[in-house]
Amino acid sequence: MYRFIVLIISLLLINNCSNQISYSGKIFNEENIQKLDFKNKNNLQNKLGNPSYIDPITGKFFYYLERNTQKSAFNKHTDYSYIFVFEFNENETIANTSVYDLKNNKNIELVKDETGSTILKRGLLEKMFGGVGPRQEISTTP
Repeated sequence: MYRFIVLIISLLLINNCSNQISYSGKIFNEENIQKLDFKNKNNLQNKLGNPSYIDPITGKFFYYLERNTQKSAFNKHTDYSYIFVFEFNENETIANTSVYDLKNNKNIELVKDETGSTILKRGLLEKMFGGVGPRQEISTTP
């Protein structure tokens, strides 16, 4: 029994000595991140692949990438975390590029716009009985 406990403890210690690297989103190295000089949509998709998300309203391409290094269960470190946003014009050339560093939370501004709601303007009875109205007579003869 003593040898079994020593074996389990030694396996746990050996497992904690190795680094585990995990990626989320696209896998890039630092060299590819620095060289973002794409001309059009096809060139971008050939180099980076399909985007992580495509905005259905504006058609912007979003590429998300993150790299985490974990030495043990209690020692997790984010190496980098970025979102690249590419906006295109009608010729499918890149009109605007934005880079958001999620690790340092730089370049991130919260939008203060609010969506209007007509439900809040209605009274309590209208909320409860909103679909109820005067009864309409329906004729049974054609």
